[in-house]
Amino acid sequence: MNKKLRKWIAPAAALLLTATLLGACNSSKPAEKAPDTSKPATASAGKMYIPVISKGFQHQFWQAVKQGAEKAAKEFNVDITFEGPESESQVDKQVEMLQAALGKKPAAIAFAALDSKAAVPLLQKAKDAKIPVVGFDSGVDSDIPITTAATDNVAAAGLAADKMASLIGNEGEVALVVHDQTSRTGIDRRDGFVNRIKEKYPNIKIVDIQYGGGDQLKSTDLAKAIIAAHPNVKGFFGANEGSAIGVLNAVTELKKDGKIVIVGYDSGKQQMAAIRSGKMAGAITQDPIGIGYWSVKAAVQAVKGESVKKTIDTGFHWYDKSNIDSAEIKPLLYE
Repeated sequence: MNKKLRKWIAPAAALLLTATLLGACNSSKPAEKAPDTSKPATASAGKMYIPVISKGFQHQFWQAVKQGAEKAAKEFNVDITFEGPESESQVDKQVEMLQAALGKKPAAIAFAALDSKAAVPLLQKAKDAKIPVVGFDSGVDSDIPITTAATDNVAAAGLAADKMASLIGNEGEVALVVHDQTSRTGIDRRDGFVNRIKEKYPNIKIVDIQYGGGDQLKSTDLAKAIIAAHPNVKGFFGANEGSAIGVLNAVTELKKDGKIVIVGYDSGKQQMAAIRSGKMAGAITQDPIGIGYWSVKAAVQAVKGESVKKTIDTGFHWYDKSNIDSAEIKPLLYE
């Protein structure tokens, strides 16, 4: 081997040995961790994350609640997500949404229960994990929520009953189409109306109560069936937006306008038009923006350890064509 060849081989061998040793060292290092995907894509680094799980998404009421929640999120500099099942009868789907929200390890949860008992086991998990739960719109049959931001639905439905009684001359047959018999709102609006009639108006008979899941088409069919079975019915109470529109459609299709008094709940474009035209006597309006706002604000307060009232009454009002455009009522209505 000549001198030139030996001169080239020695450095090459050294380089090969160094590379081998480095490879061996690097192979003992642990693999890098995968990115943390436990937080939602919408959550910003360092911000409090609060999922807001509603009873639905299809009615304008929930869009107004979402607007209020987003207002609070901006004010308190927190990240939220807002979701709900397509139908207010999809209890299982809402429970799945709650399960998924818990998996993201949020700072707090705002929850409007479709079924006041079905969600309790998951809410207990939240409590065990020290995740504050705020109820909104519908309460839960449990002391787990630190507060509930909602309308006093018993009192509000009682006012609807008083208005109905006055409109039908304190006597006759009436019926109800209610969105469900499992949520706190469904139960309270039904019982608030029924109990007020029983307590104060002995000459008014409630001939039927049906549950349409808040679906307009189903509620229309139910109202038609009630009218067929009770041709002398003088009034209907529709306990939410979808229920009230269903009753309105049934009365219109059967050409009973002016013969059957309709009292509704919530607002929305169709109800407001019906009230302005006189086809619907009036309705109870909540403050959906306030409900959404307080659900997030109370959650933030709870995370920060601030005191929160056990119940946050967001208020209600009766409106009809005489005050629908008034300064007091107009801000509470949504289309």
